Amino acid sequence: MKPHETTRKPSTRRRPTVGRLLRLMGWLALLAVVAYGALIGYVCYREAHVPAPAGYDAIIVLGAQVKPDGEPSVQLHWRLDKALEMYRAYPCVVVVCGAQGGMEPRPEADVMREWMIAQGVPADQVYTDALSMDTRENMENAKTILDGMGLTRPLVVTSDYHLPRAMAIAADAGFDDPQGAGSLCRPEFEFWFQNHSREALAWVKYWLVRYVGLPL
Repeated sequence: MKPHETTRKPSTRRRPTVGRLLRLMGWLALLAVVAYGALIGYVCYREAHVPAPAGYDAIIVLGAQVKPDGEPSVQLHWRLDKALEMYRAYPCVVVVCGAQGGMEPRPEADVMREWMIAQGVPADQVYTDALSMDTRENMENAKTILDGMGLTRPLVVTSDYHLPRAMAIAADAGFDDPQGAGSLCRPEFEFWFQNHSREALAWVKYWLVRYVGLPL
């Protein structure tokens, strides 16, 4: 050994092993699954606890897919059926909302208006918003229409899983205590899970926009 030369002690630090990294990734994946499951549970809870309508002065019906032949899809039919049921219980102004999607032959709102009129709703009571592309625009455009008539307490009609978030967005748009009535979605598990899992992610987006201010 040369003078003043010292021997280095082996490092006591342990580098992460591949096994430890894999375990960490597994725990993170499990945490993500649990969090996602909790979000779906939240959607189901909110859906099951929508108060019964306690008085409304207008009805806002949110659009859904129109088939290539121009007819309402099953989901849109159910929304329209629920809206008609609520209209017959308390006749009032109806605003149908929905623009034309990429695979749709016509704007959803136009199809919905014709359907409502064909079921006996007077044409002068059905107003259309054929420009809105999402729920937030649905509510903002519907509010512009209803403000001109002095109507402030709408009943929001959409699919049951979508209703709580739609009501929250209606309140954000400035409506006073919006009411809600949900139509059923397809009961098969495949469709139920698809709708509720997407709605869980939509709630995350809503919170990020509402409370964080992200431009999503």
